[in-house]
Amino acid sequence: MNAHHCDIIVLGGGLVGAAIAWGAAERGARVALLDEGDVALRASRANLGLVWVQGKGEGKAAYAHLTRHSARLWPELQARLLSDTGIDVAFRQPGGAQFCLSEDEDEQRRKLIARTEAESGSIGLRMLDRAELQSIMPLRIGSKVRSASFCPLDGHVNPLRLLRAFHVGLHGFGSHYLPGEAVETIGKDGRAFVVEHAHERVVADKIVIAAGLGSARLAPLVGLSMPVTPLKGQILVTERVRKFESLYIGSLRQTDDGSIMIGSSRIENRSDVDIQMRPSLGMAQRAVECLPELGDLQIIRTWAGLRIMTPDGFPIYDMSTRHPGAFAVTCHSGVTLAAVHALHTAQEIVAGRFTGLHQQFTATRFSMAA
Repeated sequence: MNAHHCDIIVLGGGLVGAAIAWGAAERGARVALLDEGDVALRASRANLGLVWVQGKGEGKAAYAHLTRHSARLWPELQARLLSDTGIDVAFRQPGGAQFCLSEDEDEQRRKLIARTEAESGSIGLRMLDRAELQSIMPLRIGSKVRSASFCPLDGHVNPLRLLRAFHVGLHGFGSHYLPGEAVETIGKDGRAFVVEHAHERVVADKIVIAAGLGSARLAPLVGLSMPVTPLKGQILVTERVRKFESLYIGSLRQTDDGSIMIGSSRIENRSDVDIQMRPSLGMAQRAVECLPELGDLQIIRTWAGLRIMTPDGFPIYDMSTRHPGAFAVTCHSGVTLAAVHALHTAQEIVAGRFTGLHQQFTATRFSMAA
C-alpha cells in the first residue's frame, strides 16, 4: 500500500471539496483529494452552472452576505484559475432575471425583494416591467411574461470546466487527486488522521469532510454531524443555436457552446437518478412560455442528479471539538459559493479555524432548534 503524508485530506472531489483542496494547495498546503471518481453522484453534473444571488438568504442574512461576497469574488477566481491552469471556465456576469408569469408571481417576487433588502441590505435587486425587460432581451418574450426581478451580481459558469480546472490546478501545485473508491473509515495515529483509500494510505493533521450525500455517514467518524438529504433535479439541453448576449434567466441559460440548458425541477424524497417525464414537460413548457422561440428547438439530452440539502437549506461549516483538525463543509450552491470556498474557506482551514460568517453555519443549530 502506497503511503502519502500531507497537511490536509479532503474527502469528496466534487465542486465543494475540489474548491477547498485547490484553495489550500494554492496557499502552500500539501493536499490529498480523495474521491469515488466518475461513479460519484456529483451535484456538479445536476445544475445549470448559475452564479445566482437573488432570492438567497431570506430568513438568514448571513447567507445573503456569504452569497454576495462569493459572487463578487468570482472574477478573481476566474483569473487565478486561468493563470494557473490555462482553462477558461466561461464565467460571465451580465446580471440575471427571474421571470414572473402571473400577477401572483409578480407580487410574491416584489415581497421577496422587500424582505431580503430589509434583512440584508440592497444590492441593486429590482423589478423590471414587461417593456423594460423586452428592451434588454435579444429574444421575444412570451405573452404571459408580466415582469422580472433583476440582480446585477448574477452570472453563470461552465461547471464541468470549473471542476476540471480545480483538479488540474491541484496537480500543478504538487498535491494529489486520488480517485477510485468510497472512503469507509477514518482512523487516528496520535493526533493525525489516517484514511485508507484505493491501495493508498494517507496521513494528515487535518481532514475535511466534503463528500456531499456521503458526508452524513463520514462526519460522525470525526465527531461531527451532517444531516444532509438528496433533492432530485433534472436538466434538459437543446440543440446548439446562434449565440446571443443577454442577462441570464433563473431557470435556463445559453451555454458557451450555444446550447440552451433548462432546469428548475425540485423532486422531493427521491434518491434515484431516473428521468421523470412530468417535471421535464413542466420545465419545457415554462421555458417556451418565457421565450417562445425555444419551442422550435430539439431537446438532445436530458439527465437527473441529486443535490445536497440540509434541513433549513443553508450551508454547514463546522469543526470538531472531539477531533481537533477535522472540518465539515456542505451546501447546495457549490457553483455560486465556489469562489468563497476556494479563496476564503480554504484559507481558514489551513489556518485551523473557522471565523466570521462561517461560524454562523455550524450543524449545532439543528440540535438547538430541536
